[in-house]
Amino acid sequence: MTQQPWWRSAVIYQIYPRSFMDGNGDGVGDLPGIVERLPYLAQLGVDAIWLSPFYRSPQADAGYDVADYHDVDPLFGTLADFDAMLKQAHLLDLRVIVDLVPNHTSDEHAWFRAALASPEGSPERARYIFREGQGAHGELPPNNWQSVFGGPAWTRVPGERQWYLHLFDSKQPDLDWRNPEVRDAFDDILRFWLDRGVDGFRVDVAHGLIKQPELPDWDGSQAMVEGGSMGPMWDQDEVHEIYRRWHRILEEYTGHRMMVAEAWVRPQARLAHYIRADEMQQAFNFDYLLARWDAGELREVIDDSLAQTQAVGAPTTWVMSNHDGVRHASRLGLSQPGARPHGIDSHGEQPDEALGLRRARAAIMLTLALPGSAYLYQGEELGLPDHTTMAAEYRQDPTYHRTAGREIGRDGCRVPLPWQAQAPAYGFGSDGMPWLPQPESFRRYAVDQQEDDGDSTLALYRQLLALRREHELGEGSLEWLEAPGPEVLVLRNGALTAVINLGHDPVALPSSAGNVQACSLPGALPNTELPGNAAVWLVG
Repeated sequence: MTQQPWWRSAVIYQIYPRSFMDGNGDGVGDLPGIVERLPYLAQLGVDAIWLSPFYRSPQADAGYDVADYHDVDPLFGTLADFDAMLKQAHLLDLRVIVDLVPNHTSDEHAWFRAALASPEGSPERARYIFREGQGAHGELPPNNWQSVFGGPAWTRVPGERQWYLHLFDSKQPDLDWRNPEVRDAFDDILRFWLDRGVDGFRVDVAHGLIKQPELPDWDGSQAMVEGGSMGPMWDQDEVHEIYRRWHRILEEYTGHRMMVAEAWVRPQARLAHYIRADEMQQAFNFDYLLARWDAGELREVIDDSLAQTQAVGAPTTWVMSNHDGVRHASRLGLSQPGARPHGIDSHGEQPDEALGLRRARAAIMLTLALPGSAYLYQGEELGLPDHTTMAAEYRQDPTYHRTAGREIGRDGCRVPLPWQAQAPAYGFGSDGMPWLPQPESFRRYAVDQQEDDGDSTLALYRQLLALRREHELGEGSLEWLEAPGPEVLVLRNGALTAVINLGHDPVALPSSAGNVQACSLPGALPNTELPGNAAVWLVG
């Protein structure tokens, strides 16, 4: 039998480098820190890691403003450190995916500096999207587009009529992907990292590279998530030419190299265009991330996801949290469980931490029971909540500052991980001063507090990942079984039956499904009844 590509069923762990492990004590996570903790990830049981950006950058948007795509920012180490990390990961049978940021560069990139130093109409400016301003003296933006981060999507060049487009921060000018020079440059970037041995790319803002050429006005609102596919700046059909070209580059290399699209696109049928046989291999399933704690909604999203991906021969992905939103352990503890606020601070509703964790433990048992590929966000295996009371003076997300605090932003989900309960910075680094403050509650979530506790969330993740691999659930298929109530999901994947009770009242377990192998609740395994907000896996 032909071996399936690894990415079709992989569990991939997202590392946010600045918050994973600080190897040199400067308060910021780095590549040597990742190397130190790779054995932890191998023991966890994941198949691959995805690293958020580590390129040279002024860090205006935590590295998503890239100044040099061919080098590592000194904040994180050196190219030699990257090569050492990649080698060690491969020795531990962990694949490595790196972030690619093609929609925009930093305003400190050599290309943009050259553009500002060159006249209107020059080849240097043609790499970006410069346009004449409106009004008698060009004092008004070229159109009414708004930034995803808040405020206008245009910034005027001092002393000129021209403005440049930035769908995100003003320090992140958008590239013009109709320019052949831009396309050639990214071919070289792909090959640079593929030659070093990376196994794939997570493509940032994959749906945004091509804009309608007329740049027409658009009155819709912009949002990081929900509004992502609406408007003349998103999900244009020409973008697929780029990914077919990249697909051909990846095929030049051995080892099933892959790409995964960050494309906030709806409906699922549009998202499936990104993972046709000659384009990307995966796309993040944000409909699943956005689904509420509701059995009917989850089942509908799962069915639609599987149908649309199967139609193009691609695997479905499942993801509950990432670096761009409130962690699901906190979202599931809100009065509307699963709602997606744009950050939480001390003035907002505070989640029920215990209930959120209880539901999060049940939710992972649904996620890992599904066929396809799953993505985990660092710290979710510890049950980490968001930092929901962070003081304003610590916040660094440009969204917070560009909206004058109306949107709290993403800092709460990016807080450095706790490794040791009694160490400075909970073992994240030696100086005790991490780049974002950790809440006191992180002490009880620290790895060393969970390591030898068979009832911990970490132990649950390790158990589920081992069972998932043993029963080949990623390569399996989904069959819904009759549920004992409207708030319950019962599914079969091969020899495994998963029961997820999203309600508050206990329900009877199916007597013919086999023996309980794992339960989201700590303590003794249930025999006949499953309590509310809980899940079990049965095999028989």
